[in-house]
Amino acid sequence: MKGYGILIDVAKCSGCYNCMLACKDEHCGETFPGYSEAQPMTGQFWINVNEKERGSYSKIKVSFTPITCMHCRNAPCIKAAENNAVYRRDDGIVIIDPEKAAGQKQIVSACPYRVIFWNEEKNTPQKCTGCAHLLDQGYQRPRCVEMCPTGALSFVDADELKSSNASSIHPEYGLGERVLYLNIPKKFIAGTVVYGETDQCAKEVTVTLKGGGTTVSAVTDGFGDFWFNDVESMTDYELEIEQDGFKKIKRQVRTYGDINVGELFLEKIA
Repeated sequence: MKGYGILIDVAKCSGCYNCMLACKDEHCGETFPGYSEAQPMTGQFWINVNEKERGSYSKIKVSFTPITCMHCRNAPCIKAAENNAVYRRDDGIVIIDPEKAAGQKQIVSACPYRVIFWNEEKNTPQKCTGCAHLLDQGYQRPRCVEMCPTGALSFVDADELKSSNASSIHPEYGLGERVLYLNIPKKFIAGTVVYGETDQCAKEVTVTLKGGGTTVSAVTDGFGDFWFNDVESMTDYELEIEQDGFKKIKRQVRTYGDINVGELFLEKIA
């Protein structure tokens, strides 16, 4: 397996947007013949960060997922292009030839990730080049990777990428992406346990979650909160809370999304 790939650890991304700023610093106002026309200052993001708020008050998480050209092995943009206007280099980087691709708007719509943009002024499609112009000068990594302060982005040998247990964010596309992800957020189930008689937070209470072929437990913190992270989507689960001297609580949930069950009140046994 030849070439390069980018490994993105979503758990390490803080949403600082340094990757996007580094890309614009390198490409805005700069034409690199054979690689790309200058990236416009606005309207194009050759790498961007998808910021997603998950859950509901007061159980909320925010995830940040950098999105760029996936440099696919089965690239739809290559198939859509005429006259070899889009091609794959020996190192795996997919390049749009800015001259050959002139006027070929179908290249933009071919990408299911929507990371190819149309430059109206230059009449050509554009996207991430993997900073191929820098790599060909001896640079070790693209600017976005270079400027990531948390190590969320890594520029790796494609064999290392294959052995990393990372995955595509859209495996259903079947495109053989060379940009893969670690720690893609799954769903969560969270809530708060409260003593009904006193309305106080119930700390150190065991909450059990059953479903998806597993049974796991969590203990409420000092605020009565519990979290079950990385649960499966579209799955039926049962929450169960047992505390000596109190009635058992059971709650059925289905993970259409991230679940905040709200406050669950423990009632004393009469």
